[in-house]
Amino acid sequence: QVGKMVKLNTVIVAASLACASAFVPSTSNARVNTELMAEKKSFFSTIFDMDLFAPDKEVNDYGARNRKGLDVGQLGAKSYIPAGMSKAEYEKIRAGDKAKKDANYAKNVAKAGKFTDYTAWYRKRGTDTNDSWVKSATKGHEMAKTKYDWSGGKDAPKYTGVEKK
Repeated sequence: QVGKMVKLNTVIVAASLACASAFVPSTSNARVNTELMAEKKSFFSTIFDMDLFAPDKEVNDYGARNRKGLDVGQLGAKSYIPAGMSKAEYEKIRAGDKAKKDANYAKNVAKAGKFTDYTAWYRKRGTDTNDSWVKSATKGHEMAKTKYDWSGGKDAPKYTGVEKK
């Protein structure tokens, strides 16, 4: 009976040691060194510090389309050509469409970065010195150009009900 008791106690002590050792931190350095660890930077700082435009800083600037060499594809022997049109006529139409797109893009690039300085506008209307701008028809706002002359001129659209003067 004593022999069985000793065996049981030995098993219980061994099981207790095994369970307790599971919660003890490892003393060996099991971490593999990588380039990220050598820099001592966190994973997220490494990702967020990346510069995706590093090879070409101007690739995403407004007007960069002109540097990309975009062109209309050439029509081949098996290309689609609308019925009733020759290949030359269709190429002429496609070239005209591209020229129109390029002209519109150039017009918009020329307008890029132009804006009204708020401080200059604020002082020009006199907001800082008096309140005469409140009594004006526009209440100090600058009005945008419209397609039509809404004052009743010759080009007023008929649906407005504005009569010609």
